[in-house]
Amino acid sequence: MELKEIQNLIKFVAKSGASEVSLEMGEIKITIKTDKGEGMAPIAPVHQAVPVAIAPAPEAVAPAPVAPVAANAAVEEEVSSHQTVKSPIIGTFYRRPSPDKANFVEIGDHVNEGDTLCVIEAMKLFNEIEAETSGTIVKILIDDSTPVEFDQPLFVIDPS
Repeated sequence: MELKEIQNLIKFVAKSGASEVSLEMGEIKITIKTDKGEGMAPIAPVHQAVPVAIAPAPEAVAPAPVAPVAANAAVEEEVSSHQTVKSPIIGTFYRRPSPDKANFVEIGDHVNEGDTLCVIEAMKLFNEIEAETSGTIVKILIDDSTPVEFDQPLFVIDPS
C-alpha cells in the first residue's frame, strides 16, 4: 500500500465520522483512530514485514476517494440552469432498490416531484432520495454502490 493510498484512507475516515478503522492486508496492519473533538489522532502503524513495492494493493481494500469539493463546485457551475440533487446524508449510494430490480432512473428519464431517484444506506437504513422538482435526468454523477458525503451532488435534473 502506497503512502498516497494511506493518506486518502485517512481523509475518507475523517470525513465519514467513524472513530476507528482497522485495515489488514497480509502482514500489513493499519489502525486509524479519530478524536471527534480535536480532529484525527496519529496513525498507529504495526509491523510491515513485506516491502510495499513487491505486491500491489488489492483494488477492493481502500475505498475510492470521493469527489473533492472543488470538483463538486465545478459540477454546480457547469449546470447552473439545472437542478442538482445532493446527498442529504453520508452513506452508500444505490441506484436500485435491490440487486435483482431495475435502476430507479436512467439518463433521459422524465421524473416528477417526489419520484424516488436512488437510495442511500446509512447505518443499515435505506433512505429514499426523491426528486424535488419535475424534469429530465441529465446526468448521474455517482456510480452504483459508491460511498457518498453529505451535500455531494448525485443527479442533475433539467426542469424545463
